[in-house]
Amino acid sequence: ITIVTSGTPEIIEQIRHQLERLVPIHAVKDLTLTVRAIERELAMIKVRGKGENRVEAMNLAEAFRAKVIDATVESFIFELTGAPQKIDDFVALMRPLGLVEVSRTGVAAISRGPEPI
Repeated sequence: ITIVTSGTPEIIEQIRHQLERLVPIHAVKDLTLTVRAIERELAMIKVRGKGENRVEAMNLAEAFRAKVIDATVESFIFELTGAPQKIDDFVALMRPLGLVEVSRTGVAAISRGPEPI
């Protein structure tokens, strides 16, 4: 599993120790300290809209490279993958256009380079 959290180094260390006590944990790695990592998230965003709002939502989706995975005459569901901030930005732009619902997977991360985590 990938857990994303923030806090002081002491808090992060406490979280790490608590996770290491869980069974069956094989290893706990803090990707922010040891290696460069790539983080991505998947989101599905439902937007209701007609007329000009519909066109604007489609234009923004294209700019963000969001994929339309469902469409009706009154709504769209977009699929968007990327950094969490990219998804946050897209959701913020969809709010005034008719944002209905957002479903996010949470962050998945992997270390860069040839070595495993």
